[in-house]
Amino acid sequence: QVQLVESGGDLVQPGGSLRLSCAVSGFTLDYYAIGWFRQAPGKEREGVSCISSGDVSTYYADSVKGRFTISRDNAKNTVYLQMNSLKPEDTAVYYCATRYHDCAVDYYRTVVPGTASWDYWGQGTQVTVSS
Repeated sequence: QVQLVESGGDLVQPGGSLRLSCAVSGFTLDYYAIGWFRQAPGKEREGVSCISSGDVSTYYADSVKGRFTISRDNAKNTVYLQMNSLKPEDTAVYYCATRYHDCAVDYYRTVVPGTASWDYWGQGTQVTVSS
């Protein structure tokens, strides 16, 4: 049974840091891409970052470039999203999702957030950035 479980969400002050984890089971992470997404209340889901299998290409939304870093540890079946210099606008529920091999990105190298482009999703973890 395929499962993705996010953790690490919390309440943090602006300028602070968090590391989110996406622990996967039921498949071999080595061959799969993992994407991170977020959805704030009243807003559409946004693709935040993605890391592919193989050449381990990475992609980031413009809004998080230079602040967020995605990484993977295949031995631990876990993908991480290190989030630094957090801003109130980063507040959202963060989800991870998976698909085989390559990240789903559009012409502008933006991670595609549509459910049809990803095979399995986690349940989400809340990140709140507030003073």
